[in-house]
Amino acid sequence: MRTISIVNQKGGCGKTTTTVNLAGALATDGFAVLVVDMDPQAHASMALGVDPEEVEENLYEVLVEPDASGRLDGVIVNASRGIDLAPAGIVLSALEQRLAAENQEARTERLAAALSSLGREYDFALIDCPPAVGLLTFNALRASEEVIIPLETSSFAIDGVQKLLETLALLMERVGHTLSVRVLPTLYDGRTRYARETLGEIRELFKDLCFDSVVRLNVKLREAAREGMPISLWAPNATGAADYASVAMEVAMGPPAEIEAGADAQVGAAREVVIEYRDSQANDVRIAGDFNGWVPDRGVLSHVEANGRTRVWVKVLKLPPGIYQYRYFVDGQWRVDPENEESSPGPMGQTNSVLYVR
Repeated sequence: MRTISIVNQKGGCGKTTTTVNLAGALATDGFAVLVVDMDPQAHASMALGVDPEEVEENLYEVLVEPDASGRLDGVIVNASRGIDLAPAGIVLSALEQRLAAENQEARTERLAAALSSLGREYDFALIDCPPAVGLLTFNALRASEEVIIPLETSSFAIDGVQKLLETLALLMERVGHTLSVRVLPTLYDGRTRYARETLGEIRELFKDLCFDSVVRLNVKLREAAREGMPISLWAPNATGAADYASVAMEVAMGPPAEIEAGADAQVGAAREVVIEYRDSQANDVRIAGDFNGWVPDRGVLSHVEANGRTRVWVKVLKLPPGIYQYRYFVDGQWRVDPENEESSPGPMGQTNSVLYVR
């Protein structure tokens, strides 16, 4: 089970939205997902249709016990197909005071112990953290191998995330616990020059730590939360559903280190392959496939040419003979190659273009 904390000390950046809708997208792709709501406000629980006032027990009853192992299975409820939930409640806000007398290590290992004792089979555990780096967040980080930081496309938010990354680095050094960290741009409005420039700053600043997917502003995401379900169920054709499907694809391919190792494993007598993408409206075009671990433009030589009003993105690949699947990543959205009629169902259910190298 891959355990991922969704963390940011800033409120309103899309933590709960990301937790719930990434869970929905992963479940749609056939994965079994556990959502762990560590926020006393219980917004993730409510966004999955569970009223925190109506559940008999929540995470507080699990984490307050000296031995948290074996208790979590009893509070988990089913939220929708493929998604189970460990609900939160306002009583979680009292946990830090309740455990004040215990040593730091014992207090921060409660959730890790609870998750390790689960008798159910999950592919992912997604932990929605509160907007503060306190005991609840420390528990989440100690239980996780990966962290996703939702980051709204604003300069103030960038400054806050830089401070959070420093905090995570100190935590990893202090407890000897390594985390794979990625930044997810959210609340993106591509209609504004400010948002486009800020997104460019985010990509330049965080480089490989940044998701290639972008979550755009979409009112359907708020509507889905109000209805108590992921957007993949409420409005599967909405842009928000497409955005989180893209995020899920990147997450499912593994942490960045695993993706890079997979990309570097490609061996053989390489051939130079040139393919082109034409579009008069696009601003950013990248290519990803099983030849580079599905990381857009990793290991690809790329340049842009002008053909009248149409821009042509030229992608130069060096590949051994074989059959490859690929897609374009155009302005934050996955697309098949419009000039290639060869296609095949991908491992995540999306249609991929097929490239033959002889």
